[in-house]
Amino acid sequence: MAKQKTVTFAITHFAVAFSVTTALTGDFIIGGIVALIEPAVNTVAYYFHEKVWQKRMAARKDIYAT
Repeated sequence: MAKQKTVTFAITHFAVAFSVTTALTGDFIIGGIVALIEPAVNTVAYYFHEKVWQKRMAARKDIYAT
């Protein structure tokens, strides 16, 4: 599930980053560059965040199960 959420997050993030950067700069090239770099880095961070979150939730279930 983390991989599917990561992919949809990446697509959404790319669209937002491109739109915001292009709107702020008026330049499609800069918008495209930022939209490629920033979401890529953020998507990797999100994937690991999701994995840590899943482990945390599993640990909480173990605590409350005993």
